[in-house]
Amino acid sequence: MKSLVIHAPRDLRIEDHPVTPPAAGEVQITMAAGGICGSDLHYYQNGGFGAVKLREPMILGHEVSGHVSALGEGVTTLKVGQLVAVSPSRPCAKCKFCLSGQPNQCLNMRFYGSAMPFPHIQGAFSQVLNANATQCAVADGLTAGEAAMAEPLAVCLHAVRQAGPLLGKTVLVTGCGPIGVLCILAARRAGADHIVATDMSDFTLEKAREAGADVTFKVTKVDKPLQPYMSDKGQVDVQFECSGAVSALTAGIHAMRPGGTIVQLGLSGDMSLPMMAITAKELNLKGSFRFHEEFFTGVSLMQKGLIDVKPYITQTLPMKDAVEAFELASDRTRAMKTQIGFA
Repeated sequence: MKSLVIHAPRDLRIEDHPVTPPAAGEVQITMAAGGICGSDLHYYQNGGFGAVKLREPMILGHEVSGHVSALGEGVTTLKVGQLVAVSPSRPCAKCKFCLSGQPNQCLNMRFYGSAMPFPHIQGAFSQVLNANATQCAVADGLTAGEAAMAEPLAVCLHAVRQAGPLLGKTVLVTGCGPIGVLCILAARRAGADHIVATDMSDFTLEKAREAGADVTFKVTKVDKPLQPYMSDKGQVDVQFECSGAVSALTAGIHAMRPGGTIVQLGLSGDMSLPMMAITAKELNLKGSFRFHEEFFTGVSLMQKGLIDVKPYITQTLPMKDAVEAFELASDRTRAMKTQIGFA
């Protein structure tokens, strides 16, 4: 089989790897679609992000779907031929965080395509993948592309859970890439009344409006688009910060109403924040990292037609054009979610 392997910044190669039979409890999957995530782009463009750096070649990818092609011993919950969305999250189920209901914080997490540990955890951008049956959500009724969107949707569903009740709330989404747009969809599904979105790209803001944002602002280095939401100590109940930019987080802090909640999803380096404003407004600042059971919920919501991700899959390129796909995924004037087809 062929796999997409990153060796260094902009050194992405298609390599041959052996196919092994599925072990007990596993299924073998013929991959169909894989979405290029922001972390994949960080590895491709910079060799990593923050303190996470490539130290050996690594197969990329963790937003994937495919068709079950073989069953390992003991697997009775899946059938050959079924389309499945594959969760990249593989907690150990034994450490103190797993046992206390925080499996996304697992001390021994094996998450596809991650250079956080060493040796690195190899990713899922391969023509064939062996996965534990418990990772697989049956995706009947969805396309392979939709099923591969379950992972980023799960990230956003987890962030909405972190935010708490959203019914009737005013929500700010800063950064309207795939995670920001899916946060808009998830927040509206959770009952948000008024959604404001900001970004630097006209293309992504148009996608935010399609997703249901009530107001969008294009951000430049000189303007303060959130000024209307800063009166009377602030108007925003919840901010989903999806850009990883300190300027976006800071602008949101000044627009938050006292007692509001900021959920940080965007990954970047450390930030210097207006802590006195956070203190005086008694704001809640929460992180949101990965997901667990939200993955299966995301598949179910898509199957029921309650969340439609199709408009945000903007390109699908064959595996042989992977470098072009990564370059395209980096272009925020044309791409929302670029996927690779493995068939």
